[in-house]
Amino acid sequence: MSLQLNSLIMSDKQAGMEVIMAESIIKVENLVKSFGDHEVLKKIDFEISKGEVVCIIGSSGSGKSTLLRCINHLETPTGGKILFHGEEVKNTQSSLSKYRSQVGMVFQSFNLFNNMTVLKNCMFGVQKILHLSKEEAKLRAIKHLREVGMAAYINAKPAQLSGGQKQRVSMAGVMIDDVDILLFDEPLANLDPATGKKAIALIDRIQKEQKKTIVIIEHRLEDVLYKDVDRIVVVGDGTIVADMKPDDLLVGNILEEQGIREPLYVTALKHAGCTITAQDHPQHVETMNFEPYKTQVREWFETTQIPQKQETQEKVLKVDHLHFSYQPEKAILSDISFDVKKGEMISIVGKNGAGKTTLSNLICGFLEPSKGKIELNGNDISPLSVKERGEHIGIVMQNPNQMISKPMIYEEVALGLTVRGVPEEEIRERVHETLKICGLYQFRNWPVSALSFGQKKRVTIASILVMKPEILILDEPTAGQDYRHYTEIMEFLKTINETQGTTIIMITHDMHLMLEYTNRAIVVADGQLLTIDTPAKVLTDETITAPAYLKQTSLYEMAVKCGIEDPSQFVQRFINYERAVR
Repeated sequence: MSLQLNSLIMSDKQAGMEVIMAESIIKVENLVKSFGDHEVLKKIDFEISKGEVVCIIGSSGSGKSTLLRCINHLETPTGGKILFHGEEVKNTQSSLSKYRSQVGMVFQSFNLFNNMTVLKNCMFGVQKILHLSKEEAKLRAIKHLREVGMAAYINAKPAQLSGGQKQRVSMAGVMIDDVDILLFDEPLANLDPATGKKAIALIDRIQKEQKKTIVIIEHRLEDVLYKDVDRIVVVGDGTIVADMKPDDLLVGNILEEQGIREPLYVTALKHAGCTITAQDHPQHVETMNFEPYKTQVREWFETTQIPQKQETQEKVLKVDHLHFSYQPEKAILSDISFDVKKGEMISIVGKNGAGKTTLSNLICGFLEPSKGKIELNGNDISPLSVKERGEHIGIVMQNPNQMISKPMIYEEVALGLTVRGVPEEEIRERVHETLKICGLYQFRNWPVSALSFGQKKRVTIASILVMKPEILILDEPTAGQDYRHYTEIMEFLKTINETQGTTIIMITHDMHLMLEYTNRAIVVADGQLLTIDTPAKVLTDETITAPAYLKQTSLYEMAVKCGIEDPSQFVQRFINYERAVR
């Protein structure tokens, strides 16, 4: 799809006025990219105008990331061409050097050197590229660090920074080249909700103040739409499925058809039977006109019941007045107490650096508490070794590649049993049984390298489940997953929870996951326990969301605008309705 934007002025003689068309800064023509026999991009055509903010979205494997990498020439197109200000970007050193001096890319992994200060990270490479003196490079780096709010951290090392701060340093490092175009590859993937919101606000401010052209790839569309986006380009199966203004896209079914999550308030309006129109501007929940939909929304709320679920009171895990610190004067966790009920799915949420992962490491025995104790089925687990705890409590890391050590799937899943000396016949029986539960039995003789990221995630879960743990802890189980794969993983975990009775604890930044799949949330901020409550109540209480760097759900704003007296009840009914229709 091509918008056919050109840099020209046309005279409209009938109207007696001049129409100024936007200046095309990047034009993609018949772009093709293949890896071997697999064609990832299929004759892509579109343009980006100077000063535009464009969001590119699509399910995993759709080709969106490859498209962004081709735009930045990190991947060389197999066919077609890319024009920059009307001039073709060729695969030569001079052409690429000229192009890349104006196009900067901010990766989700932040690309910082741990042995360098923030200032030196920002200055890295710029002196040679721009032929600046050390002093000129330093002044320019400080200027851009000030613009992103990081001037006070110039002497800090990356290890001392939060995820959001690292991202700001990366952005300053790209801006130091005075690029015209900023490309962002999933900028929100590793950030807590409030920090993600600040990141989008920062991108928006820089774009408006410096007239940058912005291209963002992101799964979290609702979070991107916190600020204005000119166009959303939907990529599916290597082609452009849609290239539309947000208001026009949100009123249709393209997102759902492509396996992309809509903003929650848009889904809620559709559940209520509303036909949304672009004229009511659904791009932002804060400014959308809800007046035409109030009656239907209230009727839906009043007729949708909350089912009463019988909850077990039996405790499988108890954390009692837990303290932890690396240095006596600086506590990482202070006086944390909570319990987890047998067979429940519960989430641990809070801002980056709040102590969530430290808490899971204490439960698993990777760290020892300074004070307090942890009980499993009423018994103190401090005498148990990491290996002994692992027979009851399993942990799955965010990145499956950090856990997998064997080349073949069967060997990887069998590893924990093998090192414990379990007889071979029993190993085979338990591995095959677990692979069937995880939907991996047909791949039992495959190499791990042949699997997708989501399938590798299942292998790591299977390697823990085969040990038959009572508790499964997952660190960001859906990070980097599109909505379709997110749903597959979460429905799989829900099935394990219901059929095997496994208690599941999830550390997450994903507020949708917390709402949809857990009945209680443990909220941690600055090493302290803020509350344990239902996700609906947590995400409608600003006294909790603000200090925990969470984000009030857009369902709350919608409920208020539609005149519903108890927004938390509205959120809870939406959750239950979603669970029922799913």
